[in-house]
Order: sequence, then structure tokens, then C-alpha cells
Amino acid sequence: MIPKIRTGTGGTYGLIRYLFGPGKQDEHIDQHVVASWNGFAPDPGRNPHHTIAQLANQLDQPVKAIGDRALATTIWHCSVRTEPGARHLDDGDWADIARRIVHATGIAPDGDTTACRWVAVRHAEDHIHIAATLVRQDGRLAGLSFDYRKAQAEARRIEKDYGLRQLTPGDGTAAKNPTSQECWKAERTGRAETPRETLREAVRQALAGAADEAEFFDRLRAAGLRVKLRHAPSGDVLGYNVALPGDRNRNREPIWFPGSKLAPDLSLPRIRRRLTDAPADTTPPRIDRSAPARTRRAAAGTAERATALLDEDGDEAAAQLVGTGELLDALAQTSQAATRAELRDAARAFERATRSHIRAENADIRALRSAARGIVHAGTALGRGEDGGATAMVLSTLVLLTLAAARWHSARGHAQQAAASRQAAEHLRTAYRHSAATPLRAMREKAQALPEPERRRHEATIRAALGEPDTRTDHQPGTTERFDALAATLAEAEKAGHDPKALLEEAVDHRELESARNTDTVLVWRIRRLADLPALPSSPTKPKTAEAKSAPGRAGTPTPTRPTTDPHRTAPRR
Repeated sequence: MIPKIRTGTGGTYGLIRYLFGPGKQDEHIDQHVVASWNGFAPDPGRNPHHTIAQLANQLDQPVKAIGDRALATTIWHCSVRTEPGARHLDDGDWADIARRIVHATGIAPDGDTTACRWVAVRHAEDHIHIAATLVRQDGRLAGLSFDYRKAQAEARRIEKDYGLRQLTPGDGTAAKNPTSQECWKAERTGRAETPRETLREAVRQALAGAADEAEFFDRLRAAGLRVKLRHAPSGDVLGYNVALPGDRNRNREPIWFPGSKLAPDLSLPRIRRRLTDAPADTTPPRIDRSAPARTRRAAAGTAERATALLDEDGDEAAAQLVGTGELLDALAQTSQAATRAELRDAARAFERATRSHIRAENADIRALRSAARGIVHAGTALGRGEDGGATAMVLSTLVLLTLAAARWHSARGHAQQAAASRQAAEHLRTAYRHSAATPLRAMREKAQALPEPERRRHEATIRAALGEPDTRTDHQPGTTERFDALAATLAEAEKAGHDPKALLEEAVDHRELESARNTDTVLVWRIRRLADLPALPSSPTKPKTAEAKSAPGRAGTPTPTRPTTDPHRTAPRR
């Protein structure tokens, strides 16, 4: 059950006309009153002798009676909707729900015969609208306080009483949702989202890894946003407002949003507190072709350490969630086009997980902010080569980090934040599958090129480390095995001078693997990072045989090579 409250000015005629009208696209059907303040309100939908004007006039009478003493805001409008797929509620059910909502919010407490006037209108199967005026019939102003929270709490009780699906209760830390007017304007102007949502994402991305306040404002302007600073008489900056170019009101003036109206943690005082955790290294990284891959590899290690802090289950881990949000914002704005949409969705979802009532004032998130800064300054990563492999490496780690965040929030009863963390993990998994496809395929090809005894030896090491028995009866060479990518990684590490068994045991013991859907690929990236192996291995080559050398062919055309599968042949040298 989802209640949504809005307030307005003037009389109720416009709202009542909309509720009894056809809707925007003729979606309103069988418009009628299901409940009202006295049980006898005019019903323009069911009684042909009643009009919209009559109903609006009766609702407005207390407001008109006090004249100039009325406040500017006089209309209270609450829509109450069931979840898709919920069981059918009849008019009697909706009438009871409407009375419970107006009682809980203070619009019309039970037994108060001089409370505000209200009416509940149903024009669809799954919801009602409650329209009320904010002047009581005894001439006093309505004493509303925390009406939204009270409506939400009552909705949870209604869900339980009516056997509806229990929705997640809020905790007052969510970002402000767009208003109906903003949504309608976005739809009318062809925008995919409201300016409020676009600005919120742009401000978050500008903040990701910023070293100081000046850099933050510079990034906002570089992103094409209008920026207006609010100054004290002393000249100190008190706050900031942002606007989208071209987003104007009826007077052709820019529509400004203060940071605090975008999200609670985007106010300037909150941003300044975050900027006190300046990145450990404020020097932009050396920009070259390897910079995106290099910064992503470093970010994977930083994310691993943040995951370990979350696993410790202390309240200080709350700060790590903020740093993780910056890291996701940095990746979302610098990744290749094929994964950018999923990473943006992951960052947007996880934004909710970064806010709760738990504060970690003394926690150090400079490492995460430095990782975000490095990724932003390194520029856009390509989706191929070492860039693609390093992206898969950091995304694999971030999946586990967001799942650790979900467990951390669940342990504290933060249902909305836990759900947001799991949603972010799913988006990250989708982006990871796309990024990891090419490097994992290259590793499997290298495993196919290994001599069969070496390949079996590495597989035995893997099964022993994971506690899995070898139940296979068919050891045909050249068949693709589950552990191919991991076996190829161990073979590379061995050639680089590492002990494969010790390295694998270190990777397994590094932290838990229960939350991983694919344990072996998680270990692949963990080992490649620990052993400092390339994120994308070189393609295997096959030594030329005497027959290949003597085979006729066109001049200048190289003989194509295939990975060797003969167990008696040696592996090609790199």
C-alpha cells in the first residue's frame, strides 16, 4: 500500500474536476465517492443531480468562512494505491482505508465532528484519492505534523490487516522524490527523467573523488550545469543551487534546486564534511594508455579492503558505504558505452544504501575517495584489452562489496538500504558478465593449450583448495572444463615465480566466498590481482610443425594457428 501526499493552494475545484474527469488518457473509469467527512457528500459520478462544483463548494466552505486568516496552503491530497497484483478491494474496503488514513494523519480523527472536510474518490480498481481542506469546520487550522510518516505507518498496519504484501518502511533518509508537476513536465517535454533526478546524479558524479570544494564546483560547471552560490555578508559560501540549462519556469527563469533538496547528503555542509576526507593522493594520475586499467586494478584492491571492514560488522563501516558510492559514480561516468547504463543504474540504486541514521565520524575513507579520483582523472576505459579485463576485475569485487553492504544493513534493520544494495549488485553482475566475457574466454583458450598433465595438476590443486572431490570419469583432452580460467591463471602465476597452491590458498582465505555465484571466477580475479598478472592474458599460439612449414599457401599469408590440445605437446612459450 503506497500513500502519496501533496498539498496545494486555492480551492478544490480543479482537483475534484480531475478526479471525476477522464484522466490524461481516459484511464479513469466509474468515478465515484466511496467515503466523505459526513457520509452525505455530493457524488457527481453516481448521482446525475450532483455536480463537481457542488462538491468543491462544500469542501471549501470552512476555508471561505475564515477569509484572510487561511494559510496559503489549503488543499491536502493523498493518493493510496495497492501494489500490482494485490488482491481486489471493494468500495467498503477502500472507505475503511480512507477513514484510517485521515484519522492517522490528523485530518479527521475518529469522533471529531468539527475536523477537516474530506472526500475519498475511486476511479480505478487499485487506488483512491483523498481530497481535504486544511481548515477545520470549527474555524481552526489543521494541526498536521509528520503526516507523511503517519500515513506510511498506517499503510503498514493496513497491509497487515488486509493480508496485502508488506512493503518496506522508510526511515526518513531517502532523497526527495520528484513532484507530480515535475513528472508531468518531463513527460510533456520528452525528458526521460525529471531535472531533479538528472541534477542529483550530476552532483554525485562531480563529488566523486573531488579533492576540495573548488574542484567540486568546477566539475559541476564542466558538466554543463548552471551553478549559483549563496554568500554570507562576510563573503563566505553558505550553500549552492544548480539548474539544468533550458529548464525554466513560466517566467522564463531558471529552475534552481538547492543541494539539500536533491538529497540529504548533498547539502553543502554535508559535502564539506565528506571533503575533509580528502583523497590520500590529490595528484591526478599520469595519463597514458594504461591509466584506466591501472586505476581500476588499484580500485579492486581498495574495494576488497572495504569489503573486509563491512564483514567486521562495526558501525564504522557506514563511512565505507559513502566511499563505495563515490567509486560507483566514478565508474559510471568513465566506463565504455556497453556497460555504462548498467553501472549508472547500479550507482543510482546504491545511492540509497549510502544513507542511514548511523554516523561514522572518525572513519577513514580516503582510500576509496582516492580510487574514485584516480578513475575519474584516468578518463574513459575501453571495453577491450587490459581495460576490459581490469574493469571485470573491479566489478567482480564490487559485486561482493554491495552484497556485504546488504548484509550489514539487514543486520541493523535497514530494509530499504539492504534492498538497494542487492539491486545494485544485480546491475553490477550484468555489467560484469559483459566485461568479463572476452578475458575469461582468452583464459579458457590458454587452459586448452596447456599440456594435459599440467592442466590436471592445476585442477587437482583447485579442487583440494575448494574441498571438491574429483568425480569425473572422462578426462578427454580439449574439453572445456569449469576450472579452465582458474587453471590458466595458476599456470601464469607459476611461470611468474609464484607457488600456485600457496597463492590459491591465500586467495581462498582472503575473505568469504559464500556470496559469490561463481566461486572460480572470483578467485581468478583475486589471484590475478595478488600475483600482479595482466587482466587480459596474451592469446595462446601454436608452434609451427614441419608439415605447416612445407604446406603451400599464398605468399605473405600467415598460417592460422589453433590452440594445441595434444597432451604430448608442450605449451607454447609466451
